[in-house]
Amino acid sequence: MKAIVAPRDIFGQTLLEIGAVNKRLFVVNADLSGATKTDKFRARFGERFINVGISEQNMAGVAAGATHQSLDDLALMRALPNMTVLAPSDQVETRKAVLKAVEHKGPVYLRIGRMGCPVFFREDTEFEIGKAYVLKEGTDVTLIAHGSMVGVIYEAALLLEKKGVQARVVDMPTLKPIDEATIIRSAQETKVIVTAEDHFLYGGLYSAVCEVVAGLTPVRGIAVRDRFGESGAPEELFKKYGLTAEKVVEEVIHVFNKSGVV
Repeated sequence: MKAIVAPRDIFGQTLLEIGAVNKRLFVVNADLSGATKTDKFRARFGERFINVGISEQNMAGVAAGATHQSLDDLALMRALPNMTVLAPSDQVETRKAVLKAVEHKGPVYLRIGRMGCPVFFREDTEFEIGKAYVLKEGTDVTLIAHGSMVGVIYEAALLLEKKGVQARVVDMPTLKPIDEATIIRSAQETKVIVTAEDHFLYGGLYSAVCEVVAGLTPVRGIAVRDRFGESGAPEELFKKYGLTAEKVVEEVIHVFNKSGVV
């Protein structure tokens, strides 16, 4: 048996070796350089050693830098107990969601999109937390989205109509608590559900819908798949990540062909 060595000793030594050849390596610490064995790195590469003191809660932010593209926020917020999660679409729904959030008893996470969205609602439309809104009826497929993607799926529905496919369009401004009744009714009345979101596939709208209709109907998701976001014009990024009406149409036709629905 070889000599017993603590893993943290090797950790500190390995960081020191990497730091000698990789000038982009920084170490962020919280007054524990001795315990984490990063003190040697601090002594040799002090300009690349950041000590945040007793502020561990800030370390992730310091390490990540100015992160602006959050594609995991809905998943994170949905996982928090008693958290209400809203993602309104147009200007009318956004205003009413803000008013409801202020009145709501409990924490509310309100996601506001940057890209413009067609106005679907009248000023006198009632907004209710936990309620979905059917913008267009259809019997072949249900398209569900929130925020800026509602305009995308509505456009997709019009394109599908030209192909003889009747698509139901559902605006889902509340991710938690989600409108289970509308989802289940859509699953029973249409042949397939396709979700579309400017978010990771996991943990957001797609996951929420699957949790409701597991076993009832096929569900496909249009979303950003396992990659981080980047800066750019919203229209260009939506196209790059496949968050377009054409992509929604392509997915619907693919599912129909695969399942033999039409």
